[in-house]
Amino acid sequence: MSKVQVGFVGAGRFANEVHYPSLAEFPDVCLAAICDRNEQALCATADAYSIERRFTDVGSMLDEVDLDAIFVCLPPHHLFDVAAECLKQGLHLFTEKPPGVSAEQTRGLARLAEASGSLTMVGFNRRFMPSLVEARRIVESRGPIRHCAASYYKHYFANVPYYDGPASMLILDGIHAVDTLRWLGGEVSNAVSMTGTWHTGYLNSFRALIRFRNGCTGSLSADWAAGRRLQTVEMHSEGISVFVDIDRAVAVYADDREEPEVVEVTKIAGSNDFRTLYGFRDQDRYFVDCVKNGTLPMTNLTDAVQTMELAELIERGEL
Repeated sequence: MSKVQVGFVGAGRFANEVHYPSLAEFPDVCLAAICDRNEQALCATADAYSIERRFTDVGSMLDEVDLDAIFVCLPPHHLFDVAAECLKQGLHLFTEKPPGVSAEQTRGLARLAEASGSLTMVGFNRRFMPSLVEARRIVESRGPIRHCAASYYKHYFANVPYYDGPASMLILDGIHAVDTLRWLGGEVSNAVSMTGTWHTGYLNSFRALIRFRNGCTGSLSADWAAGRRLQTVEMHSEGISVFVDIDRAVAVYADDREEPEVVEVTKIAGSNDFRTLYGFRDQDRYFVDCVKNGTLPMTNLTDAVQTMELAELIERGEL
């Protein structure tokens, strides 16, 4: 295909910050149609990116526009029906995280994708962040990762969790950290965890130890009653430890040297642009290339089932 004909469901702030500008930059992508129930947001986004075909109903868009792929950027509790309808039409599908509110919803969508032959991808953008990709390369140059850790801290004290609480905070938000550990550690063997409720009426604290089938261990610390937004990743191999503050820098400790080699994430990415630093542009490019080449993306729905299953195991607090 010379140009991938892409439809988009969702015209919210996040989609406009990362996905629309990235897709609009790709010369081999045509933003062919857009759908959102909010007509004001629909028209504002369509005008900004010169998208002529505009719909407030997904079914009408699918019936009237010949698409190759579709991006669905909706809250997780609104995702399933829309994604299922797109998959039944045989469209290649990109969804934001989490891919539904449960592992079972994700599993159902994966089955539909397999039946229709659709390529799918979930937006676990940490796997495409230049700082994390480079940190992994550095560590694995010494050997397999033997321990990895991910933290996810935020300051959030609303009366209800995100989206009024259709799933746990870990699934709605901290799923990024869970998927990062799976990406670094591999297939999960087992996990033990503790959860807590701090200063709110819902679970907002999660701690876990994970054993991977290859012998690697992982640790998770996720908490929404923290002082501010902080996200870190650790990776360890033979004689080397790398600590990543994903907003700031990568620190490499090796061979018992006292001082680390520190590189700012903007230098690694070659840019201070948010879409580049957080891997969104590379992620969207990767999905388009997979569609053009007929290659199954690594963060497909079947793979995402395993991330969702691990998150559900952790949230049960089975110690």
